[in-house]
Amino acid sequence: MIFEKETTTVEFVRRPNRFQGYVMIDGEEELVHVPNTGRCKEILIPGCKVLLRAEDGANRKTRFSLIAGYKGNKLINIDSQAPNKIVDEALKNKKIKGLEKYNNICREKTFGKSRFDFKLSNDDGEEYYLEVKGVTLEENGHSRFPDAPTERGRKHLLELIDVVNTRKGAGVIFVIQMEGITTFSPNDDTDKAFGDALRFAKENGVDIFAYSCKVTETSIELTDKVEIIL
Repeated sequence: MIFEKETTTVEFVRRPNRFQGYVMIDGEEELVHVPNTGRCKEILIPGCKVLLRAEDGANRKTRFSLIAGYKGNKLINIDSQAPNKIVDEALKNKKIKGLEKYNNICREKTFGKSRFDFKLSNDDGEEYYLEVKGVTLEENGHSRFPDAPTERGRKHLLELIDVVNTRKGAGVIFVIQMEGITTFSPNDDTDKAFGDALRFAKENGVDIFAYSCKVTETSIELTDKVEIIL
C-alpha cells in the first residue's frame, strides 16, 4: 500500500493523551493527531524520530497525523486504520495462506449482532468472517498483542466462535506493523483475559493468522507469515 499523501520525518516531543502528540517542526512545537488508542510507550519516546502524514480535511484541527515511529533503526507503523487496508490489499492479491479461495471481499459486515472487519465468500457459497488486529508491540523480534487491555478485542474472539458454530469459517489476523519479526503471542502480562479468549477461540475452530509487514516512509504491505506461540 503506497501512501497517497506526503510524509515527513520529525522529532517527537510528548503525547499528552491518546489522540494528541507534540512534535518539532521548523524549530517549533506543533500539535499532531495520533491515530492509535494503544499506549505505544516503547515507540513514542521523547526525542525519537516519527513519521507524519500531511492531512487536508476541512474540519481538522491539526495539519498532520503521526503514523509511525522509529524504535532504534526499526520503523513501526502505528496508524490504526492501516491494518484493514493492508489486509484488503493482501486478500485481493491472494497473499494470505488459507484464504486464497475467497474471491468476494466485503468490508465491515455483520453476522447476527456482531460486526466484523471482513466477510469473504466464493462462487461455491462458502463464507468466512475475518477480524483484523494491528500489532505495534515487540521486543527482540517477538511481537505481542494487545499493548493495553481490550475488552472489545476479547468480545470479538468469542463472537468468531459463534460464526464457527454455524458451520461458516472464521479467523483473526494479527497485522504486525513492522519488519524483522519471528514470533507472535498474546500479551498475557497486559491482558490475560484476551490471551485466554484467543486460546479458547483456537480450540473451538477459529483460525489465527500473524503476518509481519514491510514498512517504509512511503508504504506498508503484508509480507511474511509469523510463527504463533499461544
